[in-house]
Amino acid sequence: MKIVSTEGFVISTTKYSENSKILNILTKDYGLIGVISKSCMSNKNTLRTVSERFIYANFNINYKEGKLSTLISADIINYFKYIRSDINLIGYLTYLTELVADVYKQNNDIEIYKLFITSLLKIEQKLDPLVLTNILEIKYLDYLGVGLNLDGCTKCGSKNIVAISHKQGGFLCKNCYDNSGFTNKNALKTIRLYYYVDIGKISELNISNDTKMEIDNFLNHYYKDYTGLYIKSKEFLNNLKKY
Repeated sequence: MKIVSTEGFVISTTKYSENSKILNILTKDYGLIGVISKSCMSNKNTLRTVSERFIYANFNINYKEGKLSTLISADIINYFKYIRSDINLIGYLTYLTELVADVYKQNNDIEIYKLFITSLLKIEQKLDPLVLTNILEIKYLDYLGVGLNLDGCTKCGSKNIVAISHKQGGFLCKNCYDNSGFTNKNALKTIRLYYYVDIGKISELNISNDTKMEIDNFLNHYYKDYTGLYIKSKEFLNNLKKY
């Protein structure tokens, strides 16, 4: 056992004994780890406020590699006050938290964590949550082994792109177009920008609602058909978009 300090985000919590919890924390340095927060459910315990789901903090831990570690203390980095104030934004937060956990279980690349945290910070800065969610979803496809081909026609390599097809896994040229997917030129340009943009450098997002909905619908179908992931909170999120 060694004492370590690491940045992390509480993915989920489970009650343990009468007053304690086990925190599943996705950390910057040690990946996804289980940490016991002893007596944190007691009203006077200093660990109470940092032993909740969605806490983003620097955690000081008695660390046991491959075993249950123990929380000593934590300093909150960002409470995501803006996100927590809106039921719709909490829906996005819930979905993205479940998504990052599922993706990380299949690929433990540190970039998965970094992209997740950066996306949440941008939503907290009041940038469009749907666009940021879709950007993250597109970037995560590579880590799931089913990345889109957005550099040329997925069949012949031509740069004369007219459509994108979830059945074909990317762009299609005029000669290879098979009437699947969508052909909206703005959406085709925008989805490629989503893939290549540095989330940390985004300062504003001005994308038409039609383009956003086209891309979101495409990604919903693609995730359903190719990732093998079933995230229950996605259904709730999709229902929110109808209102």
